[in-house]
Amino acid sequence: MRTNPATHAEADAWITVLRRYGHLHRAEPGPDGTWTVQRMPNSRPRTLHHPVLALDFVAEILHDVRNHGPVLPR
Repeated sequence: MRTNPATHAEADAWITVLRRYGHLHRAEPGPDGTWTVQRMPNSRPRTLHHPVLALDFVAEILHDVRNHGPVLPR
């Protein structure tokens, strides 16, 4: 259980790492602290408006990677 609230810096760091290691097809920061992310080239883009939403998205990806291995683009 978290004891500190999620921050924009934490969300930025996680999304950057996932993009660098190929777990995200697209990750673009917005001017107001939002992120537009896309897991695969054919998946629908998602806009994450809050650090908590971004960390939920990160947790979803990490869960998939740990349980199923990396999802590689075709």
